[in-house]
Order: sequence, then C-alpha cells, then structure tokens
Amino acid sequence: MASRTYRAIFFDLDGTLLPMELDEFLGAYFEAIANFVAAHGLDAATFSAGLKAGIKAMAVHDDGRTNADAYWEAFFSHADRDAADWDELLAGFYERDFGAIGAGVVPNPAAARAIETLAAKGYPLVLATMPMFPRRAVEWRLSWADIDASRFGRITSFENSTSVKPKLAYYAENVAACGLAGEDVLMVGNNTVEDLAIQGLGADAFLVTDHLLDPDEGFDLASVEHGTMEEFAAWADALPACADPVQAIDADVVDAAARAAALSRAKEA
Repeated sequence: MASRTYRAIFFDLDGTLLPMELDEFLGAYFEAIANFVAAHGLDAATFSAGLKAGIKAMAVHDDGRTNADAYWEAFFSHADRDAADWDELLAGFYERDFGAIGAGVVPNPAAARAIETLAAKGYPLVLATMPMFPRRAVEWRLSWADIDASRFGRITSFENSTSVKPKLAYYAENVAACGLAGEDVLMVGNNTVEDLAIQGLGADAFLVTDHLLDPDEGFDLASVEHGTMEEFAAWADALPACADPVQAIDADVVDAAARAAALSRAKEA
C-alpha cells in the first residue's frame, strides 16, 4: 500500500470508527423506535412490520430510486399513510430519542485522531456507512464516536443513496460522487464482505480488526492491510500529505448517468 497514492479515503462507521457491536445497537434501535410510536398512540406491531419491509426493500431494490423512496413505498404497504404525519413524527424520534441509544458508547480516541490527521493532510473523506438510516441518525452515531461530521465531504444515508453494501453499485455511486476511479480510493472498514466489496473497483482497503466481522468466515487477513484502529491511526500518521486531492464531492443524490457510467466501468474492469 505504501506505493499507492489516494485522492480520497472512504470510511465505514459501525464497528470501524464507532466501537459498537452491531447486533446490540440494532436491538436497542428497534426497541426504542417501537416504544416511541406506541407512546404516540400508534400500533407498534404494524409499525415494526412496515419498518422491516422498508429495510428489506432498501436491501433488494435496484431501480435507481433513493433508498428512502424504496423504504417508504414498502413501509406504507403495512402502515396507514394517514395515521400520522410520518415525516414529522419520525424526525422527532431521530432528533431526540435516537441519541439516547448511544449513551453507553465509549469512543475510541484513535478513530477521531485518525480522521483529524487525514483531514489535516488534505485527504478528502467520505463516510461510506450502510445507507439505511436518515442523515440525522448518522450524525448521532458520529457524535457517539466523538467525530466531527463536517470532516466528511459526503455522508451516505437513505436520502442520498440508491443502493446498499455490499453491492458494487453502492461503491460505484460513491466513487462517481467524487469523480474518481476506484484506484484513487482507500476504504477503511471492519467487514470482510460489506467493506471489502469496493476492491471490485480496484480500490485499496485497510481492515480494522477491533470489531472484525467476517460473514463468510475464513477470510485471509494476510491478503489485505489490517490492524486495530490504534494501528490505523499510526499508519495515517505516517501517510504523506495528499498530493492530488479530489476538488469536489457531490454530497447529494448522484446524477443517474454518472452512477450508470461508474458502474459500467466497474463491470468492464
């Protein structure tokens, strides 16, 4: 990796920058949001069915719609569209109640240190987190990690993304948002499937091992640069300043033609 230069660095969030066990977090999240809607006089079971349908729809759709659009269509196949002002209601949950889920999280200071080091060296940063949450929920999770959201030129969320990990379309979309080729990017993550999928575009990767996830089991760690977050922070300290940073990153929904072109190039490669 020392011979490669990078024009942008992508980061996973949960289990990478944020030291959190994903299953524990999701359990707390599902319980908190169900309790929230019940407290507002809505049927929690119906809501939960809609939530699960929406999550499934985001995972499988490939029609170019945003994940948010796919989510809401599936959600309303279970929940009554007129039962509440859903946008306003759930905005209240994500603005206030969601933040309490991270009350017990102990951040790893090495994560914030690595981000600040790379930003100071001129590396454009992208938060390539699973885009199944609203932007406000992602901002909360960054705050639990003591990381400044403004350090990222792009933060993936269900509002600005049209695919999910580990689909190559997700990474092609984010590479297109930066106007880059995969070879220009380093991905830092903890999941051997979801995060390393970007290597299909020719990107480099650093696998953070503190909360390593290996869904297929048996991944050869020696095949990729890896180490703890503390070790990654030291690696970032030794990295030279960014010689050719990308000058503009699209923070919003990427143009459909640019998405298609990036994915086409990935498939040809």
